[in-house]
Amino acid sequence: VQLVESGGGLVQPGGSPRLSCAASGFIFDDYAIAWFRQVPGKEREGISCIRSTDGKTYDAPSMKGRFTISRDNAKNTVFLQMNSLKLEDTAVYYCNANFPYGAYWGQGTQVTVSS
Repeated sequence: VQLVESGGGLVQPGGSPRLSCAASGFIFDDYAIAWFRQVPGKEREGISCIRSTDGKTYDAPSMKGRFTISRDNAKNTVFLQMNSLKLEDTAVYYCNANFPYGAYWGQGTQVTVSS
């Protein structure tokens, strides 16, 4: 199983980057994928999750309205569209997949919001 995040970097406040999570090593269509983020010294927090069967999404209440998760099963990729970024959105962003045999995480992609 491999999850590889990309799309992070330095973003100005108000920016709208899109993160990608490329998955391999498992049947992508069969599993939900989630996005989390973590600030140093703080717990990892959930952002959003997207089901495999029907694409239904579940968003953390604090993230609703600015972050949108989507998936392209043909490309084995999940996206996180982030809008109107704020300084406090600076974090490492991770994608996650849970299996009966355990949870897998990508290496993360750093998003730094700064002017």
